[in-house]
Amino acid sequence: MRSRLLLFPAFLIMASCGGQETTTSSAQPAAAAETAPAVAPASAGAPGEIQTAAVGTVDGAHWPNWRGPEGNGSNPAASPPTTWSETENIKWKVPLPGTGQSTPIIWGDKIFLLTASDVGGGAWAFEVVCLNRADGSIAWRQEAAREVPQEGHHPTGSFAPYSAVTDGQFVWASFGSRGLHCYGVNGNHQWSVPLEKMRMKRSFGEGSSPLLVNDSIIILQDHEGDSRIAAYDKSTGEMRWETRRDEQTTWTSPAAIEVNGAIQIVVNGTNRIRSYDLAGGALIWECGGMTQNVIPTPVFANGMAYCASGFRGHALAAIKLGHTGDLTGTDAVAWTIGQGTPYVASPLLYDNRLYFVDTLKPVLSCADAVTGNVLFDRETLEGLANVYASPVGAGGHIYIADREGKTAVLKNTGEFNVVAVNTLNDGFDATPVAIANELYLRGQQFLYCIAAS
Repeated sequence: MRSRLLLFPAFLIMASCGGQETTTSSAQPAAAAETAPAVAPASAGAPGEIQTAAVGTVDGAHWPNWRGPEGNGSNPAASPPTTWSETENIKWKVPLPGTGQSTPIIWGDKIFLLTASDVGGGAWAFEVVCLNRADGSIAWRQEAAREVPQEGHHPTGSFAPYSAVTDGQFVWASFGSRGLHCYGVNGNHQWSVPLEKMRMKRSFGEGSSPLLVNDSIIILQDHEGDSRIAAYDKSTGEMRWETRRDEQTTWTSPAAIEVNGAIQIVVNGTNRIRSYDLAGGALIWECGGMTQNVIPTPVFANGMAYCASGFRGHALAAIKLGHTGDLTGTDAVAWTIGQGTPYVASPLLYDNRLYFVDTLKPVLSCADAVTGNVLFDRETLEGLANVYASPVGAGGHIYIADREGKTAVLKNTGEFNVVAVNTLNDGFDATPVAIANELYLRGQQFLYCIAAS
């Protein structure tokens, strides 16, 4: 008999060692930076009434960052088809230059994605590519950098796994060790700034996407060297602050939430999940409990942050916002789940339900986001292979793409109900994008626009 998901009391969440972190502002030399004091237990910072608000959300006509207009993988305003094939419901299909797994970013009539191309002699060209949404034709291509990478990447990866971010006027692209770059949506280069060279675990490559929050671009660089999180002015590229992190290699991306009128940047991590003050980068709270090699990005609802990981273990934690200090093992952790959690794909939050795959497997679970109660448990998506792409939700359906060209479509009801499994002649690592009546799938070779014929 198959074992079921384990829902643990909050006090059983595993502790991990935390360390001190150092914050430096752009006006303060590194040598003069003060070391933040060790964080106090959560009881020292217990909240009163908590008010939270989403940050950076836009209407469903756009997909401005890799997790969509609501930052959680859902777009309730969209209603794309549920069935397609190479000969059905394909509006257009175009070959893509270079290689990459970045999720397409869409604003209005423009699509932005990142690629890397081998130009010989060990060098690679790192490009931002803009396509016309009407037909997939290339509107412009800009080479952000050309260099010999200091290390390689995972056999299933690429040198362009990061996704861009846009506000409809500008587009920002991080190529990690190859720098942070800003372009106008019409392709005019605005600025570029170098970032620190990274040394990733087992040379598996980089992969954290930038976050746009108000007038700052947040960059995360977790690696085997000196890990850091930093804020850059979106207009000039000037670094506003950086905070050094006691963290090993991760491939997660930061997320933002407003708590009692102040914006926090929440970052998943192996040593600790941590939250930072957007204004200056100070550490607000931290919490242990994740596994190694953290990749999934946090999502928010119900006054909580949901963080997951799934390499050599399983963890999903709902952490109450509004606390300060070390929350490990306290009642600030509302609930945890200890089975069936994702390694690469981030959870989807849709109508107060959390959908997540088991490690890399085509095995899906769903939990109530308020209580943590499991609605269905590790159900197999028949016909699918390994899953890197994160699930998305639109039009009352869940879309899950695999690495061999299949996409399962399920009803968003809290029950395991597959309505279709669709096949295309490509493989998908990038997360699907749903806007209006269209679904965009970025494959290893092609970009598809799927729409009802």
